[in-house]
Amino acid sequence: MRIALGVEYDGSRFCGWQIQPRARTVQACIEEALSRVADQPLRVHCAGRTDTGVHALGQVVHIETNARREARSWVFGANSNLPSDVCVLWARGARADFHARFSAIARRYRYLILNRPARSGLWASKITWERRQLDAERMSAAALCLRGEHDFSAFRSQGCQAKTPVRTIHRIEVRRSGPIVAIDIEANAFLHHMVRNIAGVLLAIGRGEAMIGWAREVLDGRDRTLGGVTAPPEGLYLMAVCYPETDGISPPVPIMLPF
Repeated sequence: MRIALGVEYDGSRFCGWQIQPRARTVQACIEEALSRVADQPLRVHCAGRTDTGVHALGQVVHIETNARREARSWVFGANSNLPSDVCVLWARGARADFHARFSAIARRYRYLILNRPARSGLWASKITWERRQLDAERMSAAALCLRGEHDFSAFRSQGCQAKTPVRTIHRIEVRRSGPIVAIDIEANAFLHHMVRNIAGVLLAIGRGEAMIGWAREVLDGRDRTLGGVTAPPEGLYLMAVCYPETDGISPPVPIMLPF
C-alpha cells in the first residue's frame, strides 16, 4: 500500500531534508516516527529535498508499506513520535504508481525578506534580514524575464546533479507589505539553490547595485559565477506541491505565514 502524507517543518535546527551521517535531518526524524507507527522500517520519499535552514509548510512525502492503519493513525501516531519542529499534517491512500517527487507537476516556494534597519528578535531564523532599502517594483520588473521555459544554468549551484538545467517558471511575483518583501515562485521543478540564487540577483537589483536588465544578462549568460550571491536559507519556504487531478492527491492549503 502506498500512502501520501503532508509534512510541515521549521528547518532552523535541521541539516536539510536528506539523511546524512551524524546529522539531524527531517527525513531521518520522519522515517523513525512512521516506522514506529507501522512497526516496520520505512523509507520516506519527498517531493523536494530542502537544504539546511529551509522550511516547509506543504512538503509531500510517500511511503510503501503493508501495515494497515487509518489515516488519522498515521497522522497522530507519527506526531506523537516527532519533535516539536516537524509534524505530519495529513495522510491518505495513493495510487500504486504515485511518487511524491516524480508525480508532481509544480512546486511553489516563497522567499521572505525583512526590510528594515533593525533585525528581527522574533523571526531571526525564519526570515532573511536586509537593512538596506529595497525597491520591490524594480525587483518585480526584473523578475519578469524569468517566466517561461529557460536554461537556468546561471541559477543552479555548482554541485547541482540535475540532468538538465531547463525549467519552466509558471509564476514569479515580488510584493511588499510594510517591511516584508515576499518573492513567490511556482515552477514545474527547481534546480539546487535555484530560488535562493534568483533571490540573490533580485536583492542586488532591489538595493540598486545592478540594473533591472541584469537579471536577463545573468539568465542568458548561463554562468553561475556571474550570478551574484546565493541568498540565505532562512527566508525560504516550500509552500505547496501540485499533482494531476488523476492522482487523487489534493493537499489542503497550508496554514498561511503571518506576513
